[in-house]
Amino acid sequence: MSTYNTADRPGFVRQQYAFAAHIRDPERNPCPEGIEDRRMKIYRELFYNNVEGFIANTFPVLRRILPDDRWHAMIRDYFARHLSHTPLFPEMPREFLQYLEHEREPQPDDPPFMLELAHYEWVELALSLLDEKIGATKIDAHGDLLDGIPVISPLAWTLRYRFPVHKIGPAFQPEEADGKPTHLIVYRDTEFDVRFIEINPVTARLLQLLSGDDPVPGRIALQQVAAELNHPQPDAVIQGGIEILQNLRKCHVILGTYP
Repeated sequence: MSTYNTADRPGFVRQQYAFAAHIRDPERNPCPEGIEDRRMKIYRELFYNNVEGFIANTFPVLRRILPDDRWHAMIRDYFARHLSHTPLFPEMPREFLQYLEHEREPQPDDPPFMLELAHYEWVELALSLLDEKIGATKIDAHGDLLDGIPVISPLAWTLRYRFPVHKIGPAFQPEEADGKPTHLIVYRDTEFDVRFIEINPVTARLLQLLSGDDPVPGRIALQQVAAELNHPQPDAVIQGGIEILQNLRKCHVILGTYP
């Protein structure tokens, strides 16, 4: 945790900094003078338990697979060291993810998939809170997905991981990546539920072509995929692609086409 020079501050300000420093890291910062430790214990437990409980609820799988001592050591380190850039509770999981990625010292007993699993679990919260306006009047919901330009929902994220993060749990904890990337679509449906679809690399490439800065009609995207695959029967790729596009529209991953 960063230290602050408060020597030139008024007494009540110094007291506030001492109070906060002790709550965040009581092992390195003594209890402020004049405050009974029994009373401080209430604040220490209240603040820590609120933070720990919120993070545990956002990262339930990570919480279940880590033993209690390692979990609490990590959360206490985050609580003591990380300087958040927002006071909003819903933003705390993103702050914790940034801590894992950029501040925390990796430990020898860390699961090799820990960062990817944490990101995957954070995505669920991020999508559930995402306030993205969809201009439905500018979309033809029944448009031709081959000759028209498909519209990918802003509430659908295509993700790529080294580990099958959607399968990880207490009974399945791979020790190393198998070299086959996991491609997922995580999306929010019309009922505001966050769901995921596991897709193959070909579908992931198709979505990449459709959601780039210069999106193209479905047929053009599928022809490019067929060319990249060097497929002997490009028409077969297009026919298979039609079904993929239609299924994605049913899930509201694809909203329709631009008029």
